[in-house]
Amino acid sequence: MKNHSHLAVPASNKIEPNKNPGGIDRRGFLECMAWAGTGALCAFSGGVLGSRLLGSASAAESGATDFTFAQISDSHIGFNKDANKDVVGTLKEAVRKIKALPQSPDFILHTGDLTHLAEAEEFDTLEQVLKEAGLPVFYVPGEHDILNDNGKQYLERFGKGSRGAGWRSFDHKGVHFVGLVNVADIREGGLGSLGREQLEWLGKDLSSLGASTPVVVFAHIPLWTVFPKWGWGTEESEQALGMLKRFGSVSVLNGHIHQTLQKVEGNVAFHTAMSTAFPQPKPGMAPKPGPMKLPADKLRSALGVTQVSFLAGKETLAIVDSTLG
Repeated sequence: MKNHSHLAVPASNKIEPNKNPGGIDRRGFLECMAWAGTGALCAFSGGVLGSRLLGSASAAESGATDFTFAQISDSHIGFNKDANKDVVGTLKEAVRKIKALPQSPDFILHTGDLTHLAEAEEFDTLEQVLKEAGLPVFYVPGEHDILNDNGKQYLERFGKGSRGAGWRSFDHKGVHFVGLVNVADIREGGLGSLGREQLEWLGKDLSSLGASTPVVVFAHIPLWTVFPKWGWGTEESEQALGMLKRFGSVSVLNGHIHQTLQKVEGNVAFHTAMSTAFPQPKPGMAPKPGPMKLPADKLRSALGVTQVSFLAGKETLAIVDSTLG
């Protein structure tokens, strides 16, 4: 493996090597996801992770899937500092990448921080750009989307059919999707929070599902503890994940940390997405989190989109991350 950088993963979260048929061990997969200008494929069944480089034979690439969807995150429309002075342009590049996928996704999940300052014109711009994809979009808010009015404007624009601060669920071709909000009651730099009302709703929402139902959970802040010193985790994650233990296939998709990290714990596979706006430092590799400036020719290799494929009857998801450059 040459010309790639290693993701820094806190020691408590490292996954011990476990070779899979694709020839890449679990820790090796964490490294492969950091390759500049490439992507890798993650497939898991019942919480068992396997991986292949893009270009190898896979259901996701051959089109032998029941459906696919795309994840984008942290578009931060309105941000204009040195880390990226054209976040609208890079979001448009992400949309073009989604439109160019060999299998058109059924929809897009946006996992929060749509805007940088929650201004009306920022939300307007975001909507206009995402309309170019020609796909339904499901949202959860990030902390930047509720800065000015406790999320009122976000809910008016993107919260139709949701509950509380914007949590929701829906079913699509045999998969149950749950969008959680863990940014409504957090302090600056603090861990994400779900709150009692949302946890009670989650329990009721999951109660009618059979254990064989694949479940995809999406939220802004990671539902596993990535780096608590920077607030990269969620306080009540153990309670929420405890409700998901009985399901054979659970995927958790998050944003917020602006980089790809993977973890498998029991039946749950966690995935955090790259931003379309700017990268952040690896956990603990800077005094604090925040926009990280890269040379102009390196920026797009740190930004990207995620494609997720589902093969009915296999309880298998395939996750492919690809960069903008």
